[in-house]
Amino acid sequence: MKKTFNLFWCLLMLIAVSVNAQTKNITLDNIWTEYKFYPNSVRAVRWMQTGQYYSKLKDNKIIKNDVATGEEVATILDGNQLEVKISDYSFSSDESQILLMSERESIYRRSFKAEYYIYNFETKKLQKLSEGGKQSYATLSPDGKKVAFARENNLFVVDLATMKETQLTTDGKFNHIINGSADWVYEEEFSMAKAFTWSPDSKKIAYQSFNETEVPEYNMQLWGQLYPVDYRFKYPKAGEKNSVVKVTVVNLENNKHQKMDIGQETDIYIPRIQWTQDAGILSIVRMNRLQNKLEILHASALTGSSEVVLSEESKTYVDLDYNDNLTYLKDGQHFIYTSEESGYKHIYLYDITGKLVRQITKGDWEVTDLVGIKENGKKTVIYYISNEVAPLDRDFYSIDIAGKKKVRLSTKAGQTRVNMSNDFSYYIAVHSSSAEVSTTSLYKTKKNTLVTVLEDNASFKETIKEYGFVKKEHFEFTTEENVVLYGYMLKPADFDEKKKYPVLMFQYSGPGSNQVANSWGGSNYAWHQMLTQKGYIVAVVDPRGTGSRGKDFKHVTYGQLGKYEAIDQIQTAKWLGKQNYVDAGRIGIWGWSFGGYMSSLCLFTGPEQFKMAIAVAPVSNWRYYDTIYTERFQGLPQDNASGYDDNSPIHHVDGLKGKYFLIHGTGDDNVHVQNAIDLSNALIKAGKQFREFYYPNRNHGIYGGNTRHHLYTQMTEFVLNNL
Repeated sequence: MKKTFNLFWCLLMLIAVSVNAQTKNITLDNIWTEYKFYPNSVRAVRWMQTGQYYSKLKDNKIIKNDVATGEEVATILDGNQLEVKISDYSFSSDESQILLMSERESIYRRSFKAEYYIYNFETKKLQKLSEGGKQSYATLSPDGKKVAFARENNLFVVDLATMKETQLTTDGKFNHIINGSADWVYEEEFSMAKAFTWSPDSKKIAYQSFNETEVPEYNMQLWGQLYPVDYRFKYPKAGEKNSVVKVTVVNLENNKHQKMDIGQETDIYIPRIQWTQDAGILSIVRMNRLQNKLEILHASALTGSSEVVLSEESKTYVDLDYNDNLTYLKDGQHFIYTSEESGYKHIYLYDITGKLVRQITKGDWEVTDLVGIKENGKKTVIYYISNEVAPLDRDFYSIDIAGKKKVRLSTKAGQTRVNMSNDFSYYIAVHSSSAEVSTTSLYKTKKNTLVTVLEDNASFKETIKEYGFVKKEHFEFTTEENVVLYGYMLKPADFDEKKKYPVLMFQYSGPGSNQVANSWGGSNYAWHQMLTQKGYIVAVVDPRGTGSRGKDFKHVTYGQLGKYEAIDQIQTAKWLGKQNYVDAGRIGIWGWSFGGYMSSLCLFTGPEQFKMAIAVAPVSNWRYYDTIYTERFQGLPQDNASGYDDNSPIHHVDGLKGKYFLIHGTGDDNVHVQNAIDLSNALIKAGKQFREFYYPNRNHGIYGGNTRHHLYTQMTEFVLNNL
C-alpha cells in the first residue's frame, strides 16, 4: 500500500514537471526580433465591384477571392512579373485600371511620398504615373480618366489617356505654402495628410492651402554626420500662430480656381472638406480656434458663396468625428452626422438644409463607428458599432433610418470590427475578447449567416499556450471621490493569493482613449506577459477623461488636463496596495507619450504610492505641445495659465522620491525632445537623481532596426532592479 502511494506521488511530480517544462519563457528576442506574438489577420482587403469577390495583397500579388468560399480564385496582378514592389493599390470605379503604389517613403505619422504606376487591364500596359519625382496621395478620379496627386507642396493632375501632367498650383514652397497636403499639426491632430478631393463628376478638384509663413519653426537636429544637420519645420506650440487656411475649387475644364467663402476670421480650422452628392456643392467643416464650435458649410463650387447649415457648440470642446461619419445620402436631400450632443455619441439624420429630421440612435451608450449605409429610400439601413451591451465591448448593429428595427448582428461578447462589401451583401468581422484571440470571419448580411472562417489563428493559439500566456482579469472599483473605474490585471500563472506581489501599472490616460477593453491583447501585451513570468502583476486602469463612458466622464478634464487622470491613477495605486496579494511598497507605473506624461506626474505628485516610474517620450510642459491638441482640452495658455502649469510634471520635480527613468527620441517631431531636456534640467536643479536615455534621430515611436529590442531591454532591467 505504501509502495503504491509513493508511486502515485512520483507520477504526479513527473506530470507537474512535464507540464512546467512545456511552458516556455517569453524573451525579448521572441517579442522584438522574431515578432512571435502577433495574431494573423486578413489584411488589405478591397471589395470588388460586386459583393461576390474581394481582393487582397499577398506576396506582392493582388489576389482575387471568392466571397462564398473565401478561397483564392485568381491572380489579378503579379507585381513580381511587373518588377514593381506593391505597397498599396486602388481600382478605378469600373475596375478596368488599377493604381499601384511602390517605394513608399514616410514623412511624418501619416504623410508619405511614393512612386505610382497605372496598369490598364485591357491593354496590359503598365505606366509610371510621373517622371517628376515621388508623389503623395495619388487618387483616381471617379470616372477613372485622371489621377490627382501632391508633390513638393503643389497639386497636379495626370490625364491617363495621354499621360499629360498638368500642374494646378505653382506657389507651393517648403515652410511657407502647402497646396493639397496638410501642414504638420493638421496631419497629427486632425488625422489627415491628403487635403484634396475629386468632385463626383470628375470635373473639379477641391483642395486646401496652408499658409504657414508666420508659424514659428522648430529646429530638430539630425545626428550622424561630421556636423549635425538642422531640420527646421513649422510647428505651432500652444498659443502661437497657426497656418492660415483657404479652400479652393479648380475647374479642370477651364483651369479656373474659385476660392470658397469660409468667413472673414482667419484664426480658424478647416479639418474636413468633402463633396455632397451635388457636384456643384462642397461641404466644409469649420471650427473656431478654441474648438468649442463646429459648423458645416455648403459652398457653391461655381461662385464660392457659402452658408452654414449646421452648428454645434459646447462649453468645453466639440469632438470632431475622426471616423469621417458625415455622410451625404444619394437622395441628395439628407445627410447623416454623429454627435455627443445628447451626452453620448449618437447618429442623427438631417435634411440638406441642416434641419434635424431625427436622432436615430439613443441611450446611455456610444456609437463608436459608422460602418456603412445601405440606401433604399424609407428602407435605408444603417450599420454601426456601439458599446450598448457593455462599455468594454464593441458590437455590430443594424438599424433602419427611422430609428427602428435595431438588430444586434454580432453574437459574442467582446469587440468586433467590420468591413462591409460595397453592396452590403457580405461583411468581414474580426472578433476577439479578453479570453479569445482574434478570429476573422466572412458573413452573408442577409439572415446574418456565417459563410466561412478566414483566419482562426489556430497556430497562434498554440504558440501562446506554449508560452503560458495568462488571461486578463477584469475588475472595477470605486475611488475615494466616488468614481467607478474599470481595469484589468495580468497575474503570474502560478499566482498564490497568500503571497505579496509587486505591481507595474501601465496606462495611457489620454482624452477619449481606452486601454481597458474586452479584447485580445493591447499595447505592450507580450512584454507585460513576460513580466508576469518574472513574478509581477501588471495592472491597467482607464481614468476619468478616457472614452466610451459618455461626454461628462470624458470632458471632466477640460481646462485641467492631467489633474483628474493623476488623481485616479494614484487612487488606483492606493486601491491595489490594499489588496492582500499586493506588496504596497512595490508599485510602479509606466507609459508612453501621454502615458509617459502621466507616469511622471503620478510619481512626482504621489510619491508615497509609487516606488518607480518609466516615462517614454512624455510631455513635460503643456506649453511645449501643439495648438490643436492642447488648446482643445486646455484653451489658450494666455487664458488658462494655471491649467497649463499646475499639472505639468516639470513644475512638480521636488516631489520625486522614487526611481525615475526618462526616455526620448531626439528626432521626435511630435513630442519634442525639448520636453525631456527641460525636465532633466529641472530635476538636476532640484538635486534629484534619475536615469535618462536618448535615442538618436528616433521619432515618437522609437523604432527601427534593433531599437525596440534595445529599449525594452533597458526598461526590463529597470523594472527588475527597482521594483
